[in-house]
Amino acid sequence: MRLLTLISTALMASAALPAMAQVSDDVVKIGILNDQSGVYADFGGKWSYEAARMAVEDYGGKVLDKPVEVITADHQNKPDIASNIARQWYDTEQVDAIMELTTSSVALAVQGISTEKKKIDIVTGAATTALTGEQCSPYGFHWAYDTHALAVGTGGALVEQGGDTWFFLTADYAFGYSLEEETGNFAKSKGGEVVGAVRHPLATTDFSSFLLQAQASGAKVIGLANAGLDTANAIKQAAEFGIVAGGQRMAALLFTLAEVHGLGLEAAQGLTLTEGFYWDRNDESREFARRYFERTKRMPNMVQAGTYSAVTQYLKAIEKAGTDETEAVAKQLHEMPVNDLFAENGKVGANGRMIHDMYLMEVKTPDESKEPWDYYKVLATIPGDEAYIKPSESGCPLVTQ
Repeated sequence: MRLLTLISTALMASAALPAMAQVSDDVVKIGILNDQSGVYADFGGKWSYEAARMAVEDYGGKVLDKPVEVITADHQNKPDIASNIARQWYDTEQVDAIMELTTSSVALAVQGISTEKKKIDIVTGAATTALTGEQCSPYGFHWAYDTHALAVGTGGALVEQGGDTWFFLTADYAFGYSLEEETGNFAKSKGGEVVGAVRHPLATTDFSSFLLQAQASGAKVIGLANAGLDTANAIKQAAEFGIVAGGQRMAALLFTLAEVHGLGLEAAQGLTLTEGFYWDRNDESREFARRYFERTKRMPNMVQAGTYSAVTQYLKAIEKAGTDETEAVAKQLHEMPVNDLFAENGKVGANGRMIHDMYLMEVKTPDESKEPWDYYKVLATIPGDEAYIKPSESGCPLVTQ
């Protein structure tokens, strides 16, 4: 009788285990995978890693009473390198989630592996809408911005200001194609016209032939469907050709605070751009930004602040789920609202897209700037439901009508 009682007690205890707080390998491990040495090194880079570490520290360094560890690697903007790192992290280093993932081709590759391995990925650095469209994943989330939001913000503003003919300088990979397509379609929906486009390799240093084609097109707006140093170099060289002085406008379709700082106000002044975060927007963003500045000597852009938000929300989801098991955490990420220094009343759609407000900015003149990093005037707030594609219209096969 005593043996039967012991067996019964053991069975009841084992049956109760799934309801108890559980963390695999007794540690939650997050990988920040991005470009740390190339054209996007300032855009995200080691600065996103610092934002992730800061999020973990602010959370107390633990979740469900287990330590949280953040590791990082440089994917060099190469999907094959990123894929190898992701597989190693998942298979041998017990990484639970991979985040940031600057460069759309990389993000798509790693999201595919994450789906295969049933692991969480949260993209803050890449832009393509395919991540929450035709290549969406039940475990994939897109956090800080995307090409549709940039098109609605910067593209919409310039069309309204009379920029109704466009020529694109496009980075020759998934991100550039998506940004060109989204912006071109949005401009045409508002009565504009796309008169041409040219594609350039990633990390181009000489834009002269591409800019001459854009100048010869006569388009009112030259849309830069690129990012990071590519955008900065194109803007610098456009000034040398007298393109803006000749009456054409340059549209920096993905340009952040980091790139404005690198370019300088003298060259960047007057640019219209769209970000999902600005450090000087309210008291909460300023408090975070000043602490971030203390450890990095720079203010965060939307990718870095978005990474802080993504890590924090991931830890909250684990805590609410009572486990770091992927299905349970993904369910909480889909259901929980996002309210933090990055997003107010953010919500995650069935396709994994985190829907939040975006901000249309204009870069200040040197005379308007009152202190270092005081670079933006907020022209408009773009409500999240206007900035992002509705999940039901995204093309994600996971979304039921």
